[in-house]
Amino acid sequence: SNTRQFKQYSVVNMRFALASCLVASAAAFSGPAFVPRTTVRSALSMALSQDELKQMVGYKAVDDYVESGMVVGLGTGSTAYFAVERLGEKLKSGELKDILAVPTSIRTKEQAEELGIPLVTLDTHSKLDVAIDGADDVDDDLCLTKGGGGALFREKIVEVCADKFIVIVDESKIGKGLGPGFPIPVEIVPFCHEHTMRTIGDLPSCEGCKPVLRLGSSSNNQIDGDEPAVTDNGNYIVDLHFEDPIKDATKMGEQLKNTVGVVEHGLFCGMTTAVIIAGSDGVSVKEA
Repeated sequence: SNTRQFKQYSVVNMRFALASCLVASAAAFSGPAFVPRTTVRSALSMALSQDELKQMVGYKAVDDYVESGMVVGLGTGSTAYFAVERLGEKLKSGELKDILAVPTSIRTKEQAEELGIPLVTLDTHSKLDVAIDGADDVDDDLCLTKGGGGALFREKIVEVCADKFIVIVDESKIGKGLGPGFPIPVEIVPFCHEHTMRTIGDLPSCEGCKPVLRLGSSSNNQIDGDEPAVTDNGNYIVDLHFEDPIKDATKMGEQLKNTVGVVEHGLFCGMTTAVIIAGSDGVSVKEA
């Protein structure tokens, strides 16, 4: 309910304030310059769970970037879930009006319908004011890895149409270089998929990668079944595992896109407007 959601958000803010008080108390005893970074992290970790951090950035994205009358792209995943939840809450309360939304997966569509969010498709609304989504990895240039939840094609086709693309993540996803932290998903057609996997592995920009066919559920990259994972579009997913950071994500994306049998890849480069980051020091925004 709206009341429950409001109370949850208030509790998050109260717990965050409590953590800030703990840090302030430490500063009062030792001086602000001498408060260890670990003290800040410990206080915030004690106050906020990972889901609560995701809720903070999801709610902030809607609060800061969505206005009445907009067409909004709705992302997919555990962090985007909270942005969809917040949008539904503000529509129900009347704080937002005349919103239309384009979902990026069947499960996001179902969540939005349950919340009473009016939905359209790109067929009728090709121009979006803003899209909000999570990411599996973010590099220093705000190039993203997405597709851990299997919705990379629908996410990209929607989010590339948005005037603003707002990414919501926790600090563990930031700035380590793409590749080693999270495999790069590639959606491919089922026909001759083993051939396509070998072709991908032989691309110069993919040197050193290990292509692995996703099995079981398409909504995660863990092996939880024996059959190939099938996307909402009826395709397979290959996860490219790297030990070293990708040298040129843009070039790799181009080579993947030019490979026959590849539908789409999970590298989102040159699309991000801003990244809202929940971390040990609070919530921050990094703009492109």
